[in-house]
Amino acid sequence: MFILDDLLFRPFVGIIDALHSIALDELYDLNELEDELKENQLLYELGERSEEEYRRRKDELEEEIEIAREVHEQFSSGRVEVKR
Repeated sequence: MFILDDLLFRPFVGIIDALHSIALDELYDLNELEDELKENQLLYELGERSEEEYRRRKDELEEEIEIAREVHEQFSSGRVEVKR
């Protein structure tokens, strides 16, 4: 029975783990978020974005970056929690 579990179950768990890792990297891409923050600053400096819109988007991006850093930290330490 244990051999059957190892043959059928373990590869499935490995695939799910790999997909989970890829999804977290894609969903919480720090480089992309930091690029968006720089783009927001540039658009404001060029006058294409109002100060109110700039500050609102900056706050949103900084919050997303903080969450992404926490997720990457938790994932790299192996203690990922799912909150509902």
